[in-house]
Order: sequence, then structure tokens, then C-alpha cells
Amino acid sequence: MRPKPVLLCAGSLHHDVIVDAPGLPRADQTMVGSAVRYAFGGKGGNQAAAAARAGAEVHMAGAVGSDDAAMLLRSALDMAGVRRSAVQTHPGPSGMSVAISLPDGAYGAVIVSGANLLFRPEAVLFPKDCAALLLQSEIPEAANLALARQARAAGVRVILNAAPARAVAPDLLALTDLLVVNRGEAADLLGRAETGLDATRAAEDLGKQGPRAVIVTLGGDGLVIAEAGQLALQSANRVKVVSTHGAGDAFIGALAAEWAGGASLVAAAAFGQAAAGLHVSLPLDQRPTIDAAMIRATLAGA
Repeated sequence: MRPKPVLLCAGSLHHDVIVDAPGLPRADQTMVGSAVRYAFGGKGGNQAAAAARAGAEVHMAGAVGSDDAAMLLRSALDMAGVRRSAVQTHPGPSGMSVAISLPDGAYGAVIVSGANLLFRPEAVLFPKDCAALLLQSEIPEAANLALARQARAAGVRVILNAAPARAVAPDLLALTDLLVVNRGEAADLLGRAETGLDATRAAEDLGKQGPRAVIVTLGGDGLVIAEAGQLALQSANRVKVVSTHGAGDAFIGALAAEWAGGASLVAAAAFGQAAAGLHVSLPLDQRPTIDAAMIRATLAGA
């Protein structure tokens, strides 16, 4: 059996509150929801858990507060098989989010960063044999840049999921080996309208800003890969959607695990798509059962 690829995921940890509702409320409107659930979240935490379940040895670097939610977040990392010696504790509240899940599977969310804003990158040590660093945009940009510089000095590849959308420092893009964004995030980074965005051209143009490879995800329409001057378009797996909440994190975590293990970017993206397809087709309480064997079986049957 080959050793697991080693991945360092640095990012946010949130305690999620998920409400089922018939729609997103307008300003000054109160709606009645049908159910509420509490879940482990944050893009960093979600992607770390997804990567661990997809077969990587994952080390989480992040920050929690001094509240009850911190205990729940640490426990969730343990249950997902994520190593958490680099998770810091700071005074005050942990990060949290409130998400509204709609009957058609769509959702909207608001995050409160809490302790995530106090994360100290200088306290992070890269694990032995680390193959890749996975970053998102829910911790301060300065922290991402500091870790990316450490990764480059150590010969570790950098994966940046530039989400939620915000301006990304040119220095960080120059240190990025793989940039992953959705259509809306690509439009924001390029200063273009999302409506009518040419995803192929967007991937090419983002690649000119520094990343060595770019993936633009298109939801049910698949994705575009731009790498070394070559383009690849991959269609999405057709599944019955229960909820799209967390689909992007499931995709990126599995992609990162497979790419860190030596797969080509095209193969790693297909692996990520299979993981995301399983994720959106399962109820929330069954999603933690997704593992590498299930993902590979889905790929084999595609």
C-alpha cells in the first residue's frame, strides 16, 4: 500500500447553523423555516475533512475561540481523521455561519469570522513530506501570503481556492501552482460581468496573472482547466441533487488529495467531480461516509 499524500490545509473553521426554508427572505421579511441543523464548517475545515476522507493525510492549520463551539470543531476534525496540532486557540468566539437551504438545493449563507481573523501563520510548521498547501479566502490575505512563501521555500505546491470572492494580491497569485474558482469568482477576479462570461477565456486570462494552472468550475456544466498552455473541458456527473451546500469544498478537498498523490490535474479534477457528485446527492448526515473507495467506484461507473 502506498503512503498517503501529505497535505496542509490552512483556513477557516466555522460552526454552521443550517436552516431549511422556502426561500431567501427579503429585507424586513421574516420567514418560517421547516428544520434546523448544526454542522462543522468553514471552507478550510470542510476541505480538510473532504481531503482526509478522499485518502490524504491532512494537517489542519486554523484558529478557534474560547467558546463551546471550539470543542465541537476540534471533535469534528478528529472524527474526520484530520490532524489538528496546528489549530490555534484565541480568546473570544469561534467562527460561525448561518446558511439557508432552499427546496431546490440552492442556498445562501452569512459568515462571522471570529477567531479565524486571529490566525497566526508564523506559528505553523509544515508537516514532514508535505506535498501541497491548500488555502482559501476566509482567513486574512496576509496569512495566506506568508504560508505560500513558506511553501515555495520548502518546494511545496500551493493550491488556492479564491473563495469567497475578494481581491487577491499579485504576489499570492505568483506563488500559486493551482488556482480554483467558480464562474462568479473568476468574473470578480477579472473585473468582468458573470453573465455571459466565457469560462475558457477566463481560465486563460487568470493564468496570465501568475498561477501555473487554473480551474474554473461551472456547477452542473462541468469545469475548464488551463494548464501549460493547454485547455481541457470536463462535463459534470449527472446526479439527483439533494443540496449543493458544500459541493465546492467537497470537490476541492478530493481534488487536492488526488493531485498531492501524484495524479495529473485532469485526473484529479475528475476525482473531485465524482466526490462532489456524491456529496450533493446524499443527505447531510450521510456525507461523512464518503471515502476514496466510494469516489473511485463512482468514477469507474461514470
